Amino acid sequence: MDHVAASGFDAAEDIVHLFIGGSELHGAKVGATDDLDIYGIYIEPPDIALGLTPRDHFVWSTAGDERRNGPEDVDITLYSLRRWAELAAKGNATALHFVFAEATAVSSPVWEYVQQNRSIFISKQSATQFLGFADNQKQRITGEKGHGAKGLRSEYVGRFGYDTKAAMHCLRLYLECIELMEAGTITLPRPERQYLIDVRSGHWPLSRFLEEATALHTKSVQAEQNSSLPDAVDKQAINRIVTEAHMRQWRLH
Repeated sequence: MDHVAASGFDAAEDIVHLFIGGSELHGAKVGATDDLDIYGIYIEPPDIALGLTPRDHFVWSTAGDERRNGPEDVDITLYSLRRWAELAAKGNATALHFVFAEATAVSSPVWEYVQQNRSIFISKQSATQFLGFADNQKQRITGEKGHGAKGLRSEYVGRFGYDTKAAMHCLRLYLECIELMEAGTITLPRPERQYLIDVRSGHWPLSRFLEEATALHTKSVQAEQNSSLPDAVDKQAINRIVTEAHMRQWRLH
């Protein structure tokens, strides 16, 4: 919470879930090489949520927008419950991590209620989001889609010949997609921790990564096709959960 206070977010009492994300969440952090990524959910009070100026999200970084984060930097991304639910309902990979991540600072009974109903946010639609995110990482590594606003990580490219951290995240996303389609869950940290660290640490040549990415993409598509998950989420059910969560939070205050 100290980092949240330093960010200037002025409604810490409204936060219902706060956790450390990024490579640390996935179990693929290597030494002191990563920034600190903090994610959270807050529930706006009635006068904000029902008024003319809702606050959908709050984003803050010590690095600003000019450069890629270093190991001393802190990123904070907070979503209103309503905005988070909108992203999760679309199958957004980052948003779905929230319901599987253990809290590292705050987790209220209201958020526990949402987590207990996390299955309503999961459908085959999620595969499209995971695959798109993973494919995008792969295409940035190969240059098919450019290298992004902040470019590739020069410290990895210079040492290993390609952005191995992006490669690690690419494979992780495929693996998460497969697990989500087959079992309806995402295990955090990832059980393939050493596999991911090996990729990130440059133990794999680019050719091996590309071969593995192609194989996992194919397996992800097959997992989606064979999945017993619903084709789409029930938006009315999500509306009921989000509304009930707001009411529970407001009764507490």
